[in-house]
Amino acid sequence: MVQFSRLGILDTSSPDADRVRLWEAFAQRLSEIGHVQGQNIGFEFRWGNGDPSSLDRLAQELAALRVHAIVTAGTPAAFAARRASTRIPIVMATGVSVGTALHQDADRADSNITGLSDLAAGLSKKRLELLCALAPQSRQLAVLWDQSNPSGKLAIPEFQDAAHSLGVSLAVFGVGALDGLDSALAAMARDKIAGFAVVPSAMFFGDRKRLAELAIGHRLPAIFVRREYAQAGGLMAYGSPIRNNYLRAADYVDQILKGAAPANLPIEQPTGFELFINLRTAQQLDLTIPQALLLAAQAL
Repeated sequence: MVQFSRLGILDTSSPDADRVRLWEAFAQRLSEIGHVQGQNIGFEFRWGNGDPSSLDRLAQELAALRVHAIVTAGTPAAFAARRASTRIPIVMATGVSVGTALHQDADRADSNITGLSDLAAGLSKKRLELLCALAPQSRQLAVLWDQSNPSGKLAIPEFQDAAHSLGVSLAVFGVGALDGLDSALAAMARDKIAGFAVVPSAMFFGDRKRLAELAIGHRLPAIFVRREYAQAGGLMAYGSPIRNNYLRAADYVDQILKGAAPANLPIEQPTGFELFINLRTAQQLDLTIPQALLLAAQAL
């Protein structure tokens, strides 16, 4: 008899159409390698809906179900899963980067966590460089980060070092919940910020359309972390294709269900990156995109 496996899915974000498509790609990849939903595998979804404070409870629910593995999206979800169980294998689809306590846990021989990171070192400087290319005369930029995300704070020193090397000032705006976005961007506008970069956060993903609209409303050029933000109206996005993470996460789950120990599966770092520019948003902001950027980017 074929064993039936049950997977827990813990996502920091909300189940909007783009997010659901990513999990569908994950399920399709599992099906291609022999784990067919409803036949020999099932999924238990838990959504944080952008509220990190709900994740511990949701992770505990999945642990109580004795799922065979928990797949997480967003660093807060990975931390919550780790707090809920040190025994159930945890596969990160996105989020954690080198330098967090979670990554240090993954280096242990008895670790139950592995997966993929989408937060490669050096991207903060690249994003600031792209922002400066749009506003070469600007001397005051900002960064927006999710204070509830343990990996977010790692990016701030990197952004600050990048700003120093580029000769610009950098203001840091942190929010602990989505309801802080309005006041953060209003403060940027009052401080005459020339543009801002957004630190990767699954909490922001579900509210990316409103975040893009706020940036346009306050006439703030912004650079985000992946194409879905630009598709939702964000001016620019630079990062690794997130869909690849979900496909690779399925491969990790396959290996674990076949007996591999998470501690023997290294956490992978992203290697390929893409730039997207939303030309309609650029027009709304009365921006002229330099030709060099247009040639390097995919226009939306």
